[in-house]
Amino acid sequence: MKRTKQEIVDRILDLLTELVDDVPAKNENRSQPMEMLTIKECTEAVRGISEHTIRKLAAQGRVRFIRTGEGERGKILVNKQSLLEYLGVAA
Repeated sequence: MKRTKQEIVDRILDLLTELVDDVPAKNENRSQPMEMLTIKECTEAVRGISEHTIRKLAAQGRVRFIRTGEGERGKILVNKQSLLEYLGVAA
């Protein structure tokens, strides 16, 4: 019985190793650096969208962003690719 359990564990480890080897590293697929836009730059990149809408999308977690500075008053920088993908706009 112990041998069977050990064989199962060994097989699971082999399968996990294969899965990990098949997954590319996060930065491996990134051909260009990540571009971050201010709220105003977002409205210039996508005509017809307001600053208020960009802020709402960020607050709702629909687009990736970072907040620079301290607290809620920090500047919001939105990931351009995330915004364009959400809106269905070709980059």
